[in-house]
Amino acid sequence: MVISTATPEKLPDIKVLRRLTKSLAMLDAIICPEWESRYFSYNSKWDENNEMASMRNGCGDDWFLLFDANGAALKGFAHEYSLARDGSFAARIQQLVPSDFTSFLREPAFNMNWATFCLWRRHTDRAWSVVSLPNGSVSPEQDGSSDMLYIFDGEAESYRDWAQAYYEQEISLAAVRAIYEQQPLTNNLITTLNPKISLSDIHGDVVEIGYPAVGNT
Repeated sequence: MVISTATPEKLPDIKVLRRLTKSLAMLDAIICPEWESRYFSYNSKWDENNEMASMRNGCGDDWFLLFDANGAALKGFAHEYSLARDGSFAARIQQLVPSDFTSFLREPAFNMNWATFCLWRRHTDRAWSVVSLPNGSVSPEQDGSSDMLYIFDGEAESYRDWAQAYYEQEISLAAVRAIYEQQPLTNNLITTLNPKISLSDIHGDVVEIGYPAVGNT
């Protein structure tokens, strides 16, 4: 299933996407305890009312996803695509994304001047909206969205396959599925993914991510 700005209807709804991005961040926190080397992150305490998911690939590409009382907004930047060289696209985001998402639009940490795609959805909306160009829609060939949004398909295999290539190690599909299902974290589950750490080592990450369930062993 290809997910991109051309197929916004394939993106999960806000509730499912929040759950999924927490799972992605929790998996990365276990497999890669060094925060600076992680790909996916989640901060459930971004501020009093907002939560933030993000991806940084270390090569200049990223996305930032803000969840707030109004809904969710996502901005991505793929530096090798043509829209990365179109300075007017950032202004287009400011024009088209509703003022409901002011905290997203004005957040310095999101590097809003560097963008190749952007989507938003209010809690009351039936679908995601996509920031378009003045002369029509944006294509994945211009914005890199298909390269970066495929992980939102909700399939544990998608993360497992990506993580094995990125971290250059075998990753247990059963363990990935358990965290996608947000089963309670236990030392056994954690050591299946990373035998070098235990639950106590990632306590701070669990709290920051807001992973909902922690076991006793």
